[in-house]
Amino acid sequence: MSEQSSGGGRILPLRPGGVGGPPSRGKRRKQPAKARRTWTVVAWVAAALVVVGGSGLGLLWFKLNGNLQGVDIKAALGEDRPKNIDNGSMDVLVLGSDSRAGANSEYGADEGAARSDTAMVVHVYQGHKKASVVSVPRDTLVERPACTDREGTAVPGEQRAMFNTAYEVGGPACAVKTVEAMSGIRMDHYIEVDFTGFKKLIDELGGVDITTRQPINDTKSHLDLPPGTHNLDGEQALGLVRTRKSVGDGSDLGRIQLQQAFMKAFIEQVKDVGVFSSPKKLLDLADAATKAITPDSELDSVNELMGFARGLSALGASDVHMITMPVRYDPDDPNRVVPVETGARQVWSALKQDRPIPASATADSAGDKGDAAAVVQAAGKGTGQGAAESP
Repeated sequence: MSEQSSGGGRILPLRPGGVGGPPSRGKRRKQPAKARRTWTVVAWVAAALVVVGGSGLGLLWFKLNGNLQGVDIKAALGEDRPKNIDNGSMDVLVLGSDSRAGANSEYGADEGAARSDTAMVVHVYQGHKKASVVSVPRDTLVERPACTDREGTAVPGEQRAMFNTAYEVGGPACAVKTVEAMSGIRMDHYIEVDFTGFKKLIDELGGVDITTRQPINDTKSHLDLPPGTHNLDGEQALGLVRTRKSVGDGSDLGRIQLQQAFMKAFIEQVKDVGVFSSPKKLLDLADAATKAITPDSELDSVNELMGFARGLSALGASDVHMITMPVRYDPDDPNRVVPVETGARQVWSALKQDRPIPASATADSAGDKGDAAAVVQAAGKGTGQGAAESP
């Protein structure tokens, strides 16, 4: 579309944070070799892959280390886990927490416990040039295994438990254990993203450019966007990935499709951001990113994150294939979904063998039906949905 509107009083190509003027259309200057030694933090939120570039962080070491508070998943889970297959691939569970405490209280009352509002299993293939992302609907009814909560108290397992209650009753370790029991795949890492930190990170990035094909008006997520191209600030971006009732069939499955479309746009934006021309922008992005995430204890230092990120720095939006775990609506409760056993088995088997997810796996899934996926796309880009490519 030629008309551009922001839905929040800003019209492209203006950028938030007081930086105005159109983006450069001229030939880009080739980055020096030093700039290609990127420092990247990865955090997937309701959809999102957070990749923040940077280099020369020696002077920021202690500041950024102080922002990182890790959780020891290995100690909590012990040895009762799937076998660790060392074939060069990597699996990461990324959760977006819907806690309403503290600065997140504007999104609803704090009921004393957080749930995993967004859950994604990220499989990075051997060679780290391709990745598959499997979104797990929070309303999926699963067999939740017995867990140990944050205080070390035993939590009994439950049949037909909503997937997101695993985090609620047992924290990150129980969420990881539930995913491992469901998939048969050992998670190498865990990353949790916070509402408020997500907003600040998007603002520091300068917003994310998307195109909407139809109006989105959702009072619960504080979002009002007409059709057109928008530069979403942090508040609007959070509203988009939390929008549910105003798109598709109003279910969590439609929201997941929005999250996946936003993630594609986010990755495109990060790859183009000019952090190397501004040391302050680099510092602000790194500071916001490390405050936004809670990683596992093997990623809770700048040095560990740098090593983790180097293995992901080559991934672009076209290298990431996104699906929703095959599900169908529960015949006993239309507000819940249950896994399509054959399709889910195909998905997890493919990832365990480090192979692309076959298109047939999602053929009978309610998660890949509906029109929510076509509502949002990266500005000037396609939605990026479709069959997996060979890694």
